[in-house]
Amino acid sequence: MENAELQRLDYSQNRELSWLKFNERVLSEATDPGVPLIERLRFVSIFTSNLDEFFMVRVGTLIDMGMIAPEERENKSNMTSAEQIDAICAAVLPLVKRRDAIYRELTGELAEAGVCELRYDALSDSQRTFVQNYYKDNIRPLLSPQVIDRSHPFPHLHNKALYAAALLAPPAKLPGDKKASGDKKASADKKGAGKKAAAAKQALIGIVDVPPVVPRILLLPSAEGTHYIRTEEVIAAHLKKIFKIYDVLEQAVISITRNADISLNAEEYDDENPDFLNYMQRLLKKRDRLAPVRLELQGSAPRLAKRLQAFLKLDARQVFTCNCPLKLDYAYQLDKCPPQLYETPYAPVYPSYLNEEQPIWDQVAQRDVMLFYPYQSIQPFLDLLRQSAKDPNVLSIKITIYRLARNSAIAKALCAAAENGKEVIVLMELRARFDEQNNIDWTLELEEAGCRIIYGPENLKCHAKLCLITRRERGGLGYIAQIGTGNYNEKTSTLYTDFCLMTANPAIARDAVAFFDNMLIGNSSGEYERLLVAPNSMKNHIMEMIDAQIARGAEGRIRIKANSVTDRELIDKLSEASRAGVRIDLVIRGICCLLPGIPGSTENITVTSIVGRFLEHSRIYAFGEGDDMQLYLSSADFMTRNQDRRVEVGVPVTSSELRTFLNDYLELLLADNTKAWRQHSDGIYTRLTPGDDEPVTAQAWYLTHPIEFTHSVQPRQTLKDRLRDIRSRLRR
Repeated sequence: MENAELQRLDYSQNRELSWLKFNERVLSEATDPGVPLIERLRFVSIFTSNLDEFFMVRVGTLIDMGMIAPEERENKSNMTSAEQIDAICAAVLPLVKRRDAIYRELTGELAEAGVCELRYDALSDSQRTFVQNYYKDNIRPLLSPQVIDRSHPFPHLHNKALYAAALLAPPAKLPGDKKASGDKKASADKKGAGKKAAAAKQALIGIVDVPPVVPRILLLPSAEGTHYIRTEEVIAAHLKKIFKIYDVLEQAVISITRNADISLNAEEYDDENPDFLNYMQRLLKKRDRLAPVRLELQGSAPRLAKRLQAFLKLDARQVFTCNCPLKLDYAYQLDKCPPQLYETPYAPVYPSYLNEEQPIWDQVAQRDVMLFYPYQSIQPFLDLLRQSAKDPNVLSIKITIYRLARNSAIAKALCAAAENGKEVIVLMELRARFDEQNNIDWTLELEEAGCRIIYGPENLKCHAKLCLITRRERGGLGYIAQIGTGNYNEKTSTLYTDFCLMTANPAIARDAVAFFDNMLIGNSSGEYERLLVAPNSMKNHIMEMIDAQIARGAEGRIRIKANSVTDRELIDKLSEASRAGVRIDLVIRGICCLLPGIPGSTENITVTSIVGRFLEHSRIYAFGEGDDMQLYLSSADFMTRNQDRRVEVGVPVTSSELRTFLNDYLELLLADNTKAWRQHSDGIYTRLTPGDDEPVTAQAWYLTHPIEFTHSVQPRQTLKDRLRDIRSRLRR
C-alpha cells in the first residue's frame, strides 16, 4: 500500500465499528439518572431494535459481499468483509453484556417505583390463577409446538419472531431410584448420569412460537403499582407440560435475525417483471426466506445453542446469549405508570409568526417560512396541501415520497387534490428499507385517486424531500417549493429534529420545475441554478465550498450537521481544509468515519454527537460566517450512498432571519454540555459535562422557549462572543 493511502487510513475508521459506538451512546441514555425510568427502558429497547436492523442490513450485506468479493477491502480501515464481521461480533459481545447489566439494574429501580416485571415462579396465587386462565383461553389454543426429528423437519423461523425452544430427551426411569442407598445409590447415580449424558447426545429440539397476535405483556392484578409478565415467559414456564412425554434438558427463548438485503436484480426486473410495482411486491416476499445472520438466546442453554447453530449453519461468532429480553418493544405498552416515570408531555406548537386564519400560500408568498420539528407542528405544511387541494387556481402538486405515516394525512391530501382535478405527480420510492409494503399500499391508493406515480431514475433511490405546488395567478403562474431535511411523515415529525422550508423564491421554483421534469424522463444529470442535487452535482458543489474556505486558511470556517460521515472524498477534503487551518465543527449523530485531532491531518476538526430525547435528523451545511456564509438545508448525509447513489436535494437559505436562527442553532448544539458527546482521535467518545459552566441542553431549550425568527446576532461577533450571547439567553 502506498504511503499516501496509509496516511489516509490514519484519520479514518471503519463505518460499522463507528456505528456500534453510536448505538453504545444510545444505550448510555438508559443509564442517565436525569432521564425518567420508563424512558430509560425505552432507550434499551431502541438500542436493541437498532442492533437488530444493523445485523439485518449491514452484517447481511457484508456476508453477501464476502461471498462475491472476499478479498475486497473497504477504504476507511482496509478491512475485508470477513475481517469486519469478526470485528463486529467481537465488539457486540461486551455491548450485549452491558445491556444485560443495565436492564437488570433498571428492572430493579422500576420495581422500587412500583413497576414490576415478574417471573412465573414469583407470581402470587391470585396472579398465577389469572395467568393460567389467560394462557388456557388465549395463548395455548394458538400454539403449534413441534419436535424436530426425521418426521418433523426443522421449521422456518421468521425473522425476529420469538420462540420458546427446548432440548428434549425421553424420560429415563432408573432402577432403584427411590430405594437405592450407600454404594448401591452411588452406582445408580453413576449409571443415571451416564444414561442422561447419552440421552443428551440423542436429544431432540422442541420449538414453540410466541404468537405475534398475543400481547407482548400481560398486566397482572395487583394491589399496588403495575405488575406484568412477558408472554414468552408464560409460554416458557409451560414447556414441560407442552412437551409432556419428554424431559426438558435445557430451554431458552430464541430469535433468528435474517439478512434483509433484497437488492434489486436489474436483469430479472427487465426480463421477467416489466412492472416495477409488481416486481417489488414479489421481491418483498423473499425477505423472510433469506439466510440467518444471527441467533440469539435468552437464557443459558449451551447444548441447545450448539444444536440450533448447526441447523441454521451459523458460525459460533454469530450466536449470542443474553439475560435481557430479545425484544423490548413492550416498553411502549407501559403507558399508565406514575407520571414521574415519563418525560414531561409536550405538543408541537403552531408557529406564532403564522396566522392560522390566513392561507399559507399568501404567507409564504410574503416571506420564506421554516418549520422546526418536533418543536413546531407539521400542521402549516398540511394546511398548505389541504388548501391547495381545494383551491380552484392550483393546477398541480408534485412531490417526492420516501417514507409516509401509516395513516398519512399528507397522502390523503394528495388523493383529495387528484380527485378535485389537480395534476398530482408522486415520485414514490418503493425501496425505502422496511417501508416497502407501506409505500406499495399507498401507491395503490394514490393511483386509485387519480395521482400519477413514477419511481425515479433506474438504479437510484430517491431520498430527496421536495414538493412543488403550481398556481394560476394574475401575472402568470406562481409557485411554492417546499424542501425538507426529513420525511413526509407526521409521526416522525414529533420524534425527529428536522426542518421544513417553504419558499416562493423564483430561482428555487425554477429549479424545482426542472427537477421534476428531469425525474419524469429519468434524467439524473440535470443542471440547477440554486439547488444542490445528487448524484450529479451536490458533492462537487460541496467540494467547491470547502475549497473556498481552504483559500481563507485560518479565517475559514465549516460547520456540518448530519447523521453520518462516510464518504472517502469528503473526508479527505475536510482533512485538507484542516491542514490549511480551517476551523471545522462536525455535529454528527451516528457514524463518523473521520477521526478528529490527528496531528497533520485533522487537528482543526471537532466531532460532536448529540443523543437525547429526540433523534437528531436534520442536515445543515454552513461554509463561512456572517453575510458571506453559504448555508444549506439538505436531505443528504456525507455518505457515499447519499452523494453518489441517491437522488438528494439541498436548498440555500437566503432569508436573513432564518440564517440567523440556523447559525444560532448550530452554535447552541456546539455549546451543549449535557447531551453531547465528543469524539477523540482514537474514535472513542466521552460525554461532556457542564462542570462549572452553565448547563446547556439544546433540545431542552427549544422545548421551553418559543421559537422566534426575529432576534439577530452581529455577523462580526467572535465564536466566544456568540456562545456568551447564547448562554445569556439561556439564563434568561
